[in-house]
Amino acid sequence: MPLDRLVFQGLRNLQAIDLKPGNRINLVTGDNGSGKTSLLEGIHVLGMGRSFRTRHMRHVIAHDAEGLVLHGRLAGDPPLAFGVRRFRDESELEIRLAGERVNRLSRLVETLPLQLINPDTFRLLEGPPGRRREFLDWGVFHVKHEFFEAWQRARRALKHRNALLRHGRIDENSMSAWEFEFVHWSERIDAMRSAWVDAFLPVFDETLAGLMPLPGLQLRYSRGWDKRRDLTEILRQGRDVDRQMGFTQQGPQRADLAVRLHRRPAVEVLSRGQQKLVVSALKLAQGRLLEATTARQCLYLIDDLPAELDSAHRQVFCQWLESMHCQAFITSVDHDALADMWQPATPVAMFHVKRSASGEGKLAPLERQIS
Repeated sequence: MPLDRLVFQGLRNLQAIDLKPGNRINLVTGDNGSGKTSLLEGIHVLGMGRSFRTRHMRHVIAHDAEGLVLHGRLAGDPPLAFGVRRFRDESELEIRLAGERVNRLSRLVETLPLQLINPDTFRLLEGPPGRRREFLDWGVFHVKHEFFEAWQRARRALKHRNALLRHGRIDENSMSAWEFEFVHWSERIDAMRSAWVDAFLPVFDETLAGLMPLPGLQLRYSRGWDKRRDLTEILRQGRDVDRQMGFTQQGPQRADLAVRLHRRPAVEVLSRGQQKLVVSALKLAQGRLLEATTARQCLYLIDDLPAELDSAHRQVFCQWLESMHCQAFITSVDHDALADMWQPATPVAMFHVKRSASGEGKLAPLERQIS
């Protein structure tokens, strides 16, 4: 179900917004610093409960506002209204679904599956494994309802084991109990991750081939511990070393989804434009697999799409979005860089953000012109 209304107040430098987006492609243009990325950030907070620009939510609140209020509505019968609120002097994010307050962030994430493609997504290739684990677990979370519980329980057991490792003397009974718990849920997590990767790989290969063929590029899932050994044995034999380090060195918390080209890290071989297309293929394939598995569509937030891509590859990217019949919000400084990339039959809503003398960004709709 696409978003059919957005109401934002107190979001960075943007004036209050009451927006009726298009159900397919939404192009947002404007000068640098006008507030285009802030609009995407607001949608991201609405769907993920956090910003992609800062770790501190107080920085997302406009400097002269008491708080941040973001509301969205998903089209449907009946439509589903949801929203988040955060006051400057409070640390907790208030979440509401269908008028009722909920305490679990996972409920919000389930409501609005979204993928972000922006300059920082290069870190999916060049950054630490944690970035790729987050990508991997997003996919598993949305198709395996039991994954979140397994992830929570494994994390709890890991926390207790690490606490015991930092004690001067290890309680054998407590350590064995928490290791048993950790191994049980770790194996469940690995099984779900492995099954998801098996389903994801052909979808990714097809998507990448459509965007930019790269023979020899491979994704390799590693579970986080020696595949030839039992995790129980690894934990028992590694207690002394783990105690010296102060944390558990092997387990699903060390899993990775490495991207390699001809056995070398892809980031060392590919140009920036090629990297962007590989990351885009990963993100688009996530949404395609979600729809094929659950019949739910993914929302795409794409910041500065023309950057790093020539006209031909921008055209191919836009054709993929058209073929997926998804809803997307796409920003660009240059209106002409994307305005003519779409087929006449594709619904395209255009908006412009203009910065006022006071520094606030005002969002206004534009008419689509087809040459």
